[in-house]
Amino acid sequence: MNKNLLRQRAVWVTVVTAFTPVLAHAQQTPAQPEAPATGLETVVVTGSALGGVKKLEASYNIVTANEEQIRQANPKSTADLLKISPGMWPESTGGQTGANIEIAGFPGGGDAPYFTSLLMGSPVYGMPTLSFFETTSIIRLDDTVRAVEVLQGGPSVVFAGGQIGATANFLLKTGTDEPSGSLGLTYGDENLWRLDGFTGFKVGEGWYGSVGGFWRTSDGVRDPQFPADEGGQLTATLKRESDKGDLVLYARYLNDKNQFITPIPLIQTGTDSFHAYPGFDPLTGTYYSEAIRHVRLPGYPGGTNADLADGRGADMWFVGANYDHDFDNGWSISNKFLANAGDVDTNALFSGSNPATLNDELFTISTDLGGFQLPAGSVVNAAFVGGGTVAPTQDVIHQGWWFIHKELENINNDFRLSKEVFEGNTLTLGLYLAYYTMDDKWAQGGKGMFMTNEPNARPITVSYVSGGQTFQLTDDQGFLDYGGFNIAQRGHAFNHAIYLSDSWRLDRWLLDASVRYENQDATNRVCNLSNVNLDANPLTLYDNAVPQCNGTLAVTDYDENFTSWTLGANYSFTDTMSVYGRVNRGGHFADFDNGIRGSTTGNTPPVQVVKNYEVGFKFQNDFLYADLSGYYRDFTGLQYQQTTALGAPTGEKLFYGSESKGVNFIGQLTLWENFRFQVVANYLDGEYTDYDACVPFTNIVTGNGCARIEGQQLQRQPKLRYMLTPSYRFPFGWGDIDAHVTYTHVGDRTQDQSGLQQLGSYYTWDFGVVANVGENWQFAVRGTNVSDELGITESNSRIFGTASGTNGVLLARPLEGSEINFQAKYLW
Repeated sequence: MNKNLLRQRAVWVTVVTAFTPVLAHAQQTPAQPEAPATGLETVVVTGSALGGVKKLEASYNIVTANEEQIRQANPKSTADLLKISPGMWPESTGGQTGANIEIAGFPGGGDAPYFTSLLMGSPVYGMPTLSFFETTSIIRLDDTVRAVEVLQGGPSVVFAGGQIGATANFLLKTGTDEPSGSLGLTYGDENLWRLDGFTGFKVGEGWYGSVGGFWRTSDGVRDPQFPADEGGQLTATLKRESDKGDLVLYARYLNDKNQFITPIPLIQTGTDSFHAYPGFDPLTGTYYSEAIRHVRLPGYPGGTNADLADGRGADMWFVGANYDHDFDNGWSISNKFLANAGDVDTNALFSGSNPATLNDELFTISTDLGGFQLPAGSVVNAAFVGGGTVAPTQDVIHQGWWFIHKELENINNDFRLSKEVFEGNTLTLGLYLAYYTMDDKWAQGGKGMFMTNEPNARPITVSYVSGGQTFQLTDDQGFLDYGGFNIAQRGHAFNHAIYLSDSWRLDRWLLDASVRYENQDATNRVCNLSNVNLDANPLTLYDNAVPQCNGTLAVTDYDENFTSWTLGANYSFTDTMSVYGRVNRGGHFADFDNGIRGSTTGNTPPVQVVKNYEVGFKFQNDFLYADLSGYYRDFTGLQYQQTTALGAPTGEKLFYGSESKGVNFIGQLTLWENFRFQVVANYLDGEYTDYDACVPFTNIVTGNGCARIEGQQLQRQPKLRYMLTPSYRFPFGWGDIDAHVTYTHVGDRTQDQSGLQQLGSYYTWDFGVVANVGENWQFAVRGTNVSDELGITESNSRIFGTASGTNGVLLARPLEGSEINFQAKYLW
């Protein structure tokens, strides 16, 4: 029986398992179910100046998940977990790290500028994103995580790092009086092997410890012929409890290597129909291979060797401390400290022009569309690295083989002093300090490596004879050049913010008002580049004009202030129903790579400003849980800059804005015992504003041009997304079985601000079956995209405008094919 048939049977068995009891119990009297762990009685700490508030009384959009709910979501990566929050759209097709994270109504379009990861309430880096870095890249999920809280907008503009978009706060387990723990082994059909473990214990009176982590290796659904993911994480905590407060010390070490998945070729017909490219399985194919794995990069500052197997991984350490203490007379303090540092490197292919035959690439296609236009009559020698002649009809492509070494350091501290001024009214004064650095070297851009356009590609070398002379178009590795943007840069920044928050409980009202004044003082030093002929040989075309640091620096100082504020009101009709309203104003500073680099001191872009208005309704009884919110968001100060075909910025910077309105919803229906039906959904109506002229762009597929962005849909964000999850629990004398199926619909999206490249819509089926046997054993089978849906999250991100070329050929990132894993776990 083939693998696809097994997968199809697995999903249908799960569907039948989940729904058969529904029919059998449909006529029974509804039972009294336990309140969901995400219910309105859940106390949330993120976004609250009070140290914690019930979800019923939280006047903002916050979604929580405990350990079991995180497992049920079966996230493919840390970023993928964010899908549990309506309006959050993580594009997880790029692999374990480096996701693009969109938040409904926040016009991102790449990386994660409007998202911040918190570990135990502390931002893991001072800026939310950098080029080739978003903060989930240094967070991994394992059995040491007890819960996550995802906050959108609202009070996040004031607390912690002052993020205007969304924050995800990952909370760690600590030890308890009763020793507890787990040990689990997971096998996946992509040759995944993973070991998870955790133990929590009592150290002494009032002292508790824990240690845990994971190790795994996997070939990946898209097998690159070497481990796609390999590494692990170790976390330890030490907690001191007292009558007046708690101290939690924690440390974590992460060393994990992850394949960064490159767009592959597809065929597009119409705006919402994508098909396999001949010879390339869109569900399992990857260009990566042993043949292109190891390279030397002379263009990198100082030169280096690089390895695709190192991927886009992280080698980081973390040390943190949280301290809370209540004094007499209504005074209390809270302090959160985090220091972390390490390397977050990228070794990956990045798309350029579309594939073509060898003959067309060498002779027919113009240079502005990625071709080489060799002199007519040239005698060409094209060979595979390692031997063998390449046929003129061979499908070929050239792609950037980029290596970015990124060394990060971060230290921050958030101190709060609170005083109950009078009964029900608490005033909080906070001070946030952060110092962080970046030390980068890049080998980026250029035409890259010449290779076959096929899964597990082979590199190609090309030389030709013209006018009696032999020219080397590539080096002996297949490189057409040594990069177009080989920079070295160092940045450091200091953020300091002071904030004041007042919370007032007045009968059934909970009111709050907060203001934050923040300064970001940053300096970035980037080497200036000059083109150099590395070997002084005009016949070796690949290294005749290699951008190299010339000994001079472009130094940019950035010193900006911003005042954020928020007002919120929540009214609880009963202990199970409330409404709220909130308004806030927040600012987004520039980062080292976006806004600072490429600008001169005094001419950096203005702070982006968002005005956010939201209302919400929450309700819960024995049968229904509902959390509904609506919002209107107004942005100013968005920036666009054209890039060359080699990826370097060019031309003047343009500024524009956006307006959005939408609805987010989470619901759970429990009509009878053990059956639940959960919904996570959002609708977004957002468009770009404030720039009615034609925006120029570079396009190496269809040619350069310009497009009007005014009124276009916010890029990469689905207008409609929803997840429907029916589940059923089967109780037995020996334990229970919990089965669920998730249907996800992702609506229409566009690639960029032009709206010219549509990404279509798609749906997926996921499932999970968990058996708890006795008091100690748990067995689980989980699957994602088990129906092998072909849907894409982005097209060629190096192209602005239409990305599909001749015959509808398109480079894009499709979903991975079905992935099924089995876990056996022992708990105590």
